Amino acid sequence: MRIGIDVGGTNTDAALLGDDNRVVAGTKSPTTADVTSGVAAAVAALLAAPGADGRPTDPAAVDAVMIGTTHFLNALIEGERLAEVAAVRLGLPATEALPPMVDWPERLRDVIRGGTWLCHGGREYDGRMISPLDPAELRRVAADIRARGLRSIAISSVFSPAAAEDEIRAAEILTAELGDVHVSLSHEIGRVGLLARENATIVNASLRELAEHIVDAFGAALTGAGITAPFFISQNDGTLMDIAHARRYPVATFASGPTNSMRGAAFLSGLTDCAVVDVGGTTADVGILVGGFPREAAGESEAAGVRTNFRIPDVLSLGIGGGSLVAADGEVGPRSVGYRLTEQALVFGGDTLTATDLAVAAGAADIGDKGAVAEVDRAFAERGLARIAERLAETVDRMRTSAAPLPVVAVGGGSVLIPGGLPGFPDVRRPAHFDVANAVGAAIAQVGGEVDRVHKVPEGKRDQVLAGARAEAIRRAEDSGARPGTVRVVDVEEVPLAYLPGGATRIRIKAVGDLDLDRLGAASTGSDEKNGFPTHA
Repeated sequence: MRIGIDVGGTNTDAALLGDDNRVVAGTKSPTTADVTSGVAAAVAALLAAPGADGRPTDPAAVDAVMIGTTHFLNALIEGERLAEVAAVRLGLPATEALPPMVDWPERLRDVIRGGTWLCHGGREYDGRMISPLDPAELRRVAADIRARGLRSIAISSVFSPAAAEDEIRAAEILTAELGDVHVSLSHEIGRVGLLARENATIVNASLRELAEHIVDAFGAALTGAGITAPFFISQNDGTLMDIAHARRYPVATFASGPTNSMRGAAFLSGLTDCAVVDVGGTTADVGILVGGFPREAAGESEAAGVRTNFRIPDVLSLGIGGGSLVAADGEVGPRSVGYRLTEQALVFGGDTLTATDLAVAAGAADIGDKGAVAEVDRAFAERGLARIAERLAETVDRMRTSAAPLPVVAVGGGSVLIPGGLPGFPDVRRPAHFDVANAVGAAIAQVGGEVDRVHKVPEGKRDQVLAGARAEAIRRAEDSGARPGTVRVVDVEEVPLAYLPGGATRIRIKAVGDLDLDRLGAASTGSDEKNGFPTHA
């Protein structure tokens, strides 16, 4: 049995799946200000819910727990609980014009920047040196970092996804000088494109200390519930990482919530190619599923105003949810009561008119005290819901890439705001357990391996290069805990780089497989060593 947990802005959802992948139980509880206690409450409620035999679930029967969390993205957005970072770039004499963090919001830059250093090193796309790495220069940088008391280091190098040697060697030199420090390497985190990759690496480094605290807190919450099974953290590509990996790469959790919802929608509906509308308490996220996995955003993305280029699902978000405030003219959102929905909405005894109240007044949902919205004009409520449907349909239309009919799967507790079809999209489905689809998506998450680098492709050797990249992606998935024989390649992307000589082509291949629970053996919630899986970016 597996437990999936997803921490949202309004609710923390949990789902229990049996060994046949059937949803045994699901529960929702309000997200708490410290988040972690909300996880503990959700797990306790889930275990207490009647199982397949009508009795509470024995914690010892749980084999694994998968958690999707907003902790790290929230910390970046709020600019709190972040460590100061030493940003070291290898590339001199190139790259001097734009120093690290040059395009950051000033508020965040002041919080995170512990110091920046430009050093010699770096490579061309084909591995040729820009300049030799200078160990003496790096030892001077280490002395400066020590003097400033910095413990988190982000190392980035020109074209490191194609040639990582300089970053690895620089890390060896710095850690030999500084001892126990957190080091994040850009070739393990971002893609081709120096500034955006460097930004993602600095963000990751700023979250490393928080990641250790959060992972330990999750472990304590599960242990307190009597669960000794290992737990995993959801990544933003729909796959899992073990707790050792989560401590090293917290940035990989960004946008894992929408990803979990979309994966859960695919599982619950049986559709692999569709649009997914996930309506929560605060926002509605709209994305496209291709082959059962979220379509990834092309190029760069933003997190709290910081430009990055790590993988992230292609999602459009609207300020519409169950807790959205309703204006006098019937307009809904973007302001919301958020996780205070169960305190402030009319149907829960509050004094604030929310979108949930409209759904109840229009007869589209049976939630809370219906008598509390008796004075809300039904026609007014129906107009509000119609406007919500129009805005959601417009967003789905923006996300589609062809005029072909596109089924829509509505999930999330707030999807009661969509009582029928959407304008232009008559095929709208709301599967069983739609309200905890995000937790289901976390529970069914697989293990992935990805290769993304620039290859030199000689004429007539394309198939050979692709085969090698496929084999490496599959090996990475298996090394990360996927069961051999279940791994399949789900995405292949080739981008010829016409401005570079020698048949340069960026090749990205993603492979996924089922989590091999048999390999967990004696794994325990709080031990990296017992987890048994090497870590791979």
